[in-house]
Amino acid sequence: MGVVTAVSRSEQYTFTKPVRSSITLLEGLGVEGDVHQGVTVKHRSRVRQDPTQPNLRQVHLMHAELFDELREKGFSVAPGEIGENVTTRGIDLLGLPTGTLLHLGADAVVEVTGLRNPCVQIENFSAGLLKEVVGKGADGELVRRAGVMSVVVAGGVVRPGDEIRVVLPPEPHRPLEKV
Repeated sequence: MGVVTAVSRSEQYTFTKPVRSSITLLEGLGVEGDVHQGVTVKHRSRVRQDPTQPNLRQVHLMHAELFDELREKGFSVAPGEIGENVTTRGIDLLGLPTGTLLHLGADAVVEVTGLRNPCVQIENFSAGLLKEVVGKGADGELVRRAGVMSVVVAGGVVRPGDEIRVVLPPEPHRPLEKV
């Protein structure tokens, strides 16, 4: 099991999302009051491509362990500062298969849809940061480390300190891809 360490949301298109005492997840929509809430895509680049495509990026989860690694490399990144809604600890988010269910607290459940594909805004936040969260693996393949995206399958309130329970999908597992 893991734990929620912080929750964030923003009503406006801002890169950083203010930390809150709680957020409410709405089934099929995302984070109540967040600019990315909705059935169809809300991220500007995806809206320009096709505004009718489904919103597979309703809730962004980021592992606090990444912040620890970045701190050791001289970066100062706190929860919500690079756009996530839920900051976690104790779960290998990047190692989860597509379709994993994450039970957040008493009621909320999100289904992991894929990897966040960070854009240049992360570089604008802190020079050199993009290179730390997107790089090349040993096999030369692109490795994305900026968290995972999900959709809400059961609504509920999520707060720091809430436990996270992981339910893997049936095998065969599909690795996460960018969404």
